[in-house]
Amino acid sequence: MHTNFTSDMKKDHLVLVPSMLPIHFKFLKPVFEMNGYHLEVLETDNDNIRQEGLAHVHNDMCYPALLVIGQMIDALKSGKYDLNHVALAITQTGGGCRASNYLSLLRKALEQEGWDYIPVISANMSGLEKDSGIDFTLPLILRVVYGALYGDALMWLKNQVQPYEVHPGDTERVIDEIVDELIGTFETGEYRKSKRIYNIMIDRIKKVERTQEKKIRVGIVGEIYMKYSPLGNQHLEDYLMQEGFEPVLSGVMDFALYSIENGIIDYNYYHMHAKTHYLYQLAKDIIMRMQKTFRDAVKADGTFTPPDDFSEVIANGKSVINPGVKMGEGWLLTSEVVSLVKSGVDNVIMCQPFGCLPNHIVAKGMTKKIKEEYPQVNIAPIDYDPSASKVNQENRIRLMMANARLNEQAKQEKNQ
Repeated sequence: MHTNFTSDMKKDHLVLVPSMLPIHFKFLKPVFEMNGYHLEVLETDNDNIRQEGLAHVHNDMCYPALLVIGQMIDALKSGKYDLNHVALAITQTGGGCRASNYLSLLRKALEQEGWDYIPVISANMSGLEKDSGIDFTLPLILRVVYGALYGDALMWLKNQVQPYEVHPGDTERVIDEIVDELIGTFETGEYRKSKRIYNIMIDRIKKVERTQEKKIRVGIVGEIYMKYSPLGNQHLEDYLMQEGFEPVLSGVMDFALYSIENGIIDYNYYHMHAKTHYLYQLAKDIIMRMQKTFRDAVKADGTFTPPDDFSEVIANGKSVINPGVKMGEGWLLTSEVVSLVKSGVDNVIMCQPFGCLPNHIVAKGMTKKIKEEYPQVNIAPIDYDPSASKVNQENRIRLMMANARLNEQAKQEKNQ
């Protein structure tokens, strides 16, 4: 019999959260602590995580599930935590995706170890678990949304500075300083002054000394965990930078907008959510206005390339894929590839867990169609799973890099 997390547990239970977004998750711990929860983001990265995942989750299951559960079991076995006062938090997207099974897989793994008394929290917006035990008050939701927006902004700026930094480590140091200062604003309510905060971010990050060389930009798209998690994608962003490229990743709030847009599509296509569909439109308008504040700040400053407007991302995919395709990353993944190509990023890595049917269809399955419309695009789909060797993955990426360099050389010769 599994144990539910209850609100009275928050005072003496430590909630463990699996890693995914290195910058964004720096905001999670303090934001939840302000609401009375004790949180720790697991930043472990070792082979034992994969072994524990394989020991507790069938190897045909979704690779992110295997890694997330492996990371949690590895943490519980480390001896660092009081198992009578620990809880595990997991996100679930719901829908026709094996991520809907994360929770039952985690509970099964805990039972296997005799730990079914450890409470599990499901963070989801799809009603998969009615009683998560987390009291999502308006102040908490607001702080989480702003934390995600600021994480997106810092990630976007970091990827345009770190590949060019003269003194290695400068970018990370400045970002850590900005995060530390920002955390204080979540206490005072100043965090809502986003225009001022974005200007400070841009101002501080552009002071990092960097070279003037021009590097080839490589877009990263894919299943949400594989796209962002260094544990999942073998530190792909760092690898691209080491090899002399500039990674380009859209923010996680685009995924939130994708989920909201799917609610609007459900209403337009099937007349679902008839009584609440206006709330989807309201949420979409609010988040897009929040994103626009950052985009406008980047444009006004002129140092960096601004991110795409999400309404353009929606429009960009429509010539290639129907918006009704919304399993997994659905139309978003294809739309992101088209948006990257239209913004001058012709090289794209698609990260997907091997056997993820929705993502194989909207990634590999759409590659031919994308190439018909944009012949210059250089796409490398990379499968990640417990048996895939890092060497094989890197060889595929190296092939994409070699093509990228040849294409760039041909472009320069043509322009001479």
